[in-house]
Amino acid sequence: MAAQYGRSIVSSTAVMMLLVWMTLLGMVHSQNQPRLKILPASSVQRKPVGHSLLLTCRPEVPDTNLISDLRWNDNRNMTILPKPMNYYYPLYDSKGRKLPTKAGQSSPLIYTESIAGGTALALIFNSLQESMAGTYFCAASYSVTEKLNAAVVVETYVAITWKDAPTDQRPLMGTDYIVRCEVTANPPATVDWLRNGDQIKSSGRYVIENRGLLIKNITEADDGVYTCRAAVMATGELKNREIRVEVQIMPQVQRLPLVMDAVEGQSFSVMCNATGKPVPEFQWIKKGTQQNAADLDRFSVNSITGQLDISTVEQQDHDNYACIARNPAGQSDSVMKLNVLIRPKIIEFINITVSENEEAVFVCKAFGRPAPEITFRRYGTVEEYSIGLQVSDDRIILEQSTDDEKGETVGTLRISKLATTDDGLYECIARNRGDVAFKVGHITVEYRPIFDHLKALPPVYTWEERPANLSCFAQAIPNATIEWRFNDRRIQDLYDQNLHIETEGLRSDLIITPRDRRYYTAYKCVANNRLGSAEHIMELREARIPEMVPQAKPRIVSATSITFDIMAPPVEPGLPLTAFSVQWKEQFQNDWNFALNRTWSPDSPYIVEGLRPQTAYSFRFAARNVVGLSQWGAYVDQSTPRRSEPETPRILHTPIQDEEEDSDPIVTSPYADHFDMRWSIPVDNGEPIDMYRIKYCPGTKVNGYWTEMEEHCIEQDIARMTNYEMRSLQADTYYRIELMAHNAIGFSKPAHVLMKTARGIDVVLRVDSPTLSSAAVIGIVIGSVVLLLLVADLLCCAFGNLGILATLCRKTKRSPSDLDDEAKLGREDEKQPLNTPQPAASPLKVNSSVEYDGRVVHSRSGEIIGKNSAV
Repeated sequence: MAAQYGRSIVSSTAVMMLLVWMTLLGMVHSQNQPRLKILPASSVQRKPVGHSLLLTCRPEVPDTNLISDLRWNDNRNMTILPKPMNYYYPLYDSKGRKLPTKAGQSSPLIYTESIAGGTALALIFNSLQESMAGTYFCAASYSVTEKLNAAVVVETYVAITWKDAPTDQRPLMGTDYIVRCEVTANPPATVDWLRNGDQIKSSGRYVIENRGLLIKNITEADDGVYTCRAAVMATGELKNREIRVEVQIMPQVQRLPLVMDAVEGQSFSVMCNATGKPVPEFQWIKKGTQQNAADLDRFSVNSITGQLDISTVEQQDHDNYACIARNPAGQSDSVMKLNVLIRPKIIEFINITVSENEEAVFVCKAFGRPAPEITFRRYGTVEEYSIGLQVSDDRIILEQSTDDEKGETVGTLRISKLATTDDGLYECIARNRGDVAFKVGHITVEYRPIFDHLKALPPVYTWEERPANLSCFAQAIPNATIEWRFNDRRIQDLYDQNLHIETEGLRSDLIITPRDRRYYTAYKCVANNRLGSAEHIMELREARIPEMVPQAKPRIVSATSITFDIMAPPVEPGLPLTAFSVQWKEQFQNDWNFALNRTWSPDSPYIVEGLRPQTAYSFRFAARNVVGLSQWGAYVDQSTPRRSEPETPRILHTPIQDEEEDSDPIVTSPYADHFDMRWSIPVDNGEPIDMYRIKYCPGTKVNGYWTEMEEHCIEQDIARMTNYEMRSLQADTYYRIELMAHNAIGFSKPAHVLMKTARGIDVVLRVDSPTLSSAAVIGIVIGSVVLLLLVADLLCCAFGNLGILATLCRKTKRSPSDLDDEAKLGREDEKQPLNTPQPAASPLKVNSSVEYDGRVVHSRSGEIIGKNSAV
């Protein structure tokens, strides 16, 4: 029964093989059939109007010498003629100069031409026209009697052409303007508009018309680059036209003063300001003579800034002048009258010196046309004194007398009960319509010595017989003389070698060498001038080391570091603390001589690092000033915790303000498709950080609750780096990011942040379907036949002990049972290649990656892509 079953399989296989061979013979026979082939091979050729096209008709016959009457027929079935002889004329000579055009010089739009030694015929379209669309035939005779034909369809379309679309357009502000962009195309194109990458829709002020984009009541804010985008869906053609729109504004001259005064003999300038876009140009016209001021002597006009300058003003310059501003949008003007005046001049202002509590009389005289007004003010201030008694200070009176005929004015400033605060510079100001004159004078107030500037100074400190310097300087007019007193006795009269006086200018220095404690006391500085005397007490104190630190408390405790808050001991004025010191040791050590030390500046964080986890430490603290270190105090016993997972990483991105207080902070990405996440290295709590885990999920908020799209979440383990670039993100989308640090103990608490990507534009790429050549098809067919034969032979060997494989098996003298065993999927020893345990360094082929975090190179294994071999 098995033999019959095997013979039936053999018969079926033979029939199948016979069918395959007959198919191959038919394909070979069809390949030898005479035919015409048109290249390019596509049956439809689609080209834009105005482009050139080459179609080649090539016979595929056993003997090309038997081909005759090879020709091309057009879309009206008329034979297309070849290009006439001597039809070409050069356009340029050998030196590149253009030659004159001859009659009939232009090449025919369509003609044929023999190529490849006459074995093929090319159809050439110099410039496709819409009327040339249709079916074109290639015909020939083979061996006289056999007619060969081939056809190709030529389709034409009109490419996108900008008919009326200037790239620079300048509308007038306040008008309704159409940004022109007319497009021609066949098939017709659809047009839309973009501005700054955003699509413009017909609504409100924007209306998309056939002629372009209508902007109603255009404003300066509509300036910018607009993109006119034309698309033909049938051809896939897409073109953009960038149009720069610059809104023009009609000039508007700012009103000039009705009357302006110029000073005779001096220069004069006036600025004419105007708004407008583009920036207007200026012109000045002298109205009395209708002359252009730019053409007059001593006059100059800046047409860009609108400034009119007169180098030397003369009386004849008295006239009306018009400023005219022009730009392409229009013009505007303003008129002013110019008066010629004599500017003020201060002819007398003399400094005065007055004693304290007496009256000061300060006189200022000025000349001008018209006669100027005179006021005073303290130099460097803005507020001026008014005529009469001053409201702010009833000691001050301003008087003024004017002689209009002479053009002179006398101003008098009277200050009664003069005080030292009245000493200083005063400014006399003379004004008329032509100009303002200034002159500075000084009132010197004589007063007895004072020590106000020394009262806030702290005591002077010294120690260990180091010399100390007490400096004394008295404010006084006239200058004061200085003497020093010790226990109410003049130091000059004591002849004490430990007390030395040095005088330089108005300052006197007392150098003290404190040989014993009696020198640590108060010293008196006495100043005298002819108006009186004053004295100032200065104290010399002995400096000492600071008191003990009263208290120190641990604020932040980790496995390897402790941050302390230290309470400073009280300090004396002028003797600040310069540093804090700490010593620490393990509690079981009794000897502080082996303790570790650290010193901080007073304004730094007080952190002790390099500690061991789960260890009890003793700390003590001291303060330092310029004298030395205080005694140790503020003893603290503190144990470090066990090694644990790291602290939470801190994300280094500045969040934006969120309306909900309890929500995660929100950061924004400047990109639409990626985001560079950055964080700082957290405290590792005794075990080094070996990696970070980042997870990010897109989502949204629904009724105040965050909803994640779990199927789109991405989780990634990162080597010891402090940044990670998230790629392939969606534009304008919220992502919830979770970051955890990991060490040998475990993961830290996660840090959370919400991130929003920037807006983007979806890009659709069209991929043409690949086509298989005839050679590829034949190769696939042959491969399929070979595979089919192998399968059939394997079946014959398995069930009937027949075929090539069975013959080979019999030659090796193996039993049928052996052959049956080997026909199985695998031998038993292949399923379990080794019974011994797998060695530690087994040669597995594993995907791996090497990463560098700035300190150590880490190698991470991945998916196993091979298997153990039994060999």
